[in-house]
Amino acid sequence: MSRLKDETLSIRTSAEIKQLLRMAAERERRSVASMIEILVLDYAKEHEVRLERPVDDRRKEVD
Repeated sequence: MSRLKDETLSIRTSAEIKQLLRMAAERERRSVASMIEILVLDYAKEHEVRLERPVDDRRKEVD
């Protein structure tokens, strides 16, 4: 599923977490950003975390 990527996320983490993230991304042949998306989406699915309304719907109201 293609998503509009217009947000920036900056985090501080340990060298170990950063290396594990890079290794996971490499293993999956993904970018680090794509790997973070997959991890978040998988977590949300597993724990039934959902947005009340998709972000795109909220933006349409502003336009």
